[in-house]
Amino acid sequence: MRQSFRATQSDSHPACLALDRWLHGHPELHTLAIYSPLPGEVDLSSLPRQRPDIRWLFPKVHACQLTFHLGSQLLPGAFGILEPIADSPAIAITEIDAFICPGLAFDPRGGRLGRGRGFYDRVLAQARPDALKIGICFAHQSVPDTFAEPHDIPMDIVIF
Repeated sequence: MRQSFRATQSDSHPACLALDRWLHGHPELHTLAIYSPLPGEVDLSSLPRQRPDIRWLFPKVHACQLTFHLGSQLLPGAFGILEPIADSPAIAITEIDAFICPGLAFDPRGGRLGRGRGFYDRVLAQARPDALKIGICFAHQSVPDTFAEPHDIPMDIVIF
């Protein structure tokens, strides 16, 4: 999966459009955690500009944990990923209505194959029970089985 992930160039526009349409059907979602993409991940950077009605949060890596912050000013941080600047306000995990999660692969049961460090599984385990977990990927990242382990947190929906 990692080799396929690196080798495939994909257009993020269809996945962004599908997510935007889905979000229009869920006006109850006000605070969403998004991510800054790594190469090969769906680039959602246009959504905050297109949907200013939503409070968008970006993750910041602190040791082995993610915190989520307001702000559109991003600088390279841990692992070279764009993160909110140092003085961006942190928002409690319990205020987040939905988490939009990247991954290497997703399966029809909501299984998500991450990059192996467990950042998203740890943060999703702390989320409110009603917070939605949304996987987003390219069509070629949809697989029959991600071989989920007991600590893996499944997605409620996968959009591609």
